[in-house]
Amino acid sequence: TGLPDFGTIFVTYVPDKWCLELKSLKEYITAYRNLGIFYENAVNRILNDLVDACKPVSMTVRGEFSPRGGIQSCIESHYIRP
Repeated sequence: TGLPDFGTIFVTYVPDKWCLELKSLKEYITAYRNLGIFYENAVNRILNDLVDACKPVSMTVRGEFSPRGGIQSCIESHYIRP
């Protein structure tokens, strides 16, 4: 719709050899500010990118987004190393 959406992204993970740097993570998430994609796609894409970056044992990314049309969205995606 071109209207702004607001949300909070939560990242929980069990690291292996590498950890995510907070400043880099903040800049990465901020890059989504003007990107017009669906909530589900954004959460899945963030999870895939972060798993590729730090190769964790497990990771969960949850996005809690402000109500749109009276419905609040909470999207959660999980990764567990096979």
